[in-house]
Amino acid sequence: MAAIAPRGVRTGCRVIGDADEALLLPEEARSIPARQPAMRRASGAARWIAHRLLADIGIKDVAIPRAPSGAPVWPAGIIGSLAHDDDMAVAAVAQIADISSLGIDVEPALPLPDDIFALVAIAADRMDTADQSLAGRILFAAKEAVYKAVYPLDRQVLGYEDISVDLRAGRATTTTGRSASLVYCIAPRVVVLAFVGSSAPPYSPTISR
Repeated sequence: MAAIAPRGVRTGCRVIGDADEALLLPEEARSIPARQPAMRRASGAARWIAHRLLADIGIKDVAIPRAPSGAPVWPAGIIGSLAHDDDMAVAAVAQIADISSLGIDVEPALPLPDDIFALVAIAADRMDTADQSLAGRILFAAKEAVYKAVYPLDRQVLGYEDISVDLRAGRATTTTGRSASLVYCIAPRVVVLAFVGSSAPPYSPTISR
């Protein structure tokens, strides 16, 4: 993840532990209505990563509560994103001076089921990748990450059909006219980072296993 992130973006990951709900700060715990232990553990793991990333740039002991929309609420001057699958949590943060918006998603490194692929893919998508067996999974994660990156900017709900992705070029566009850059890695998890407004030079959209 560190190898693919653009300049100014800090990333981290954590295997979700059995007691990770205890990592939630009190304000965070109150803001997350889900009572399912697995969901609260995943939220605790993701926020623990974000706390450490923020501490690295001098922002300590700041809660990241959940907004009514479900999005995390970041400290002033910071943009970030959280994600998890059943076993792994990831986070990315940056200063708004460096990146306008961020989105991240994590998925198991397994082929995407055909029925889900049929819901996600559109004719405009370009899925040339080094690993064709994971192309659908990368596409799914890319659209999830792009949505997280553009929603704070436009406040418009988008479906998969509203986002077109070119994996080889590392770009995505939306029907609202928004464009985002994409980078990803595929081992041991598929992780996609989408970002808007980077001042960084172009990046290769994938890295080797």
